[in-house]
Amino acid sequence: MIIGKVVGNVWATRKDESLSGLKFLIIQQIDYYSNKEFPTFVAIDTIGAGIGEAVLVVKGSSARKIVGKADVPVDASVIGIIDTIEVEKVFQER
Repeated sequence: MIIGKVVGNVWATRKDESLSGLKFLIIQQIDYYSNKEFPTFVAIDTIGAGIGEAVLVVKGSSARKIVGKADVPVDASVIGIIDTIEVEKVFQER
């Protein structure tokens, strides 16, 4: 699973028929431990997430299983809205 933040929406009036009725979100992956920057990606929304919310995302075949169809051209799905995140950083001396 990936932790991310919803940073936008995607509207596509013309798309594959199997994607009709699905909402698309732009997700910025977040690494709370290292603060590393990642590129954004598009995921389908299965739970009603909105811009600014922290979310859990699955990719690959797990993303297609959420929709219930193995042949849907989806490789990322939002599966949860995060309430809180707690990270304990362990510092190493160099």
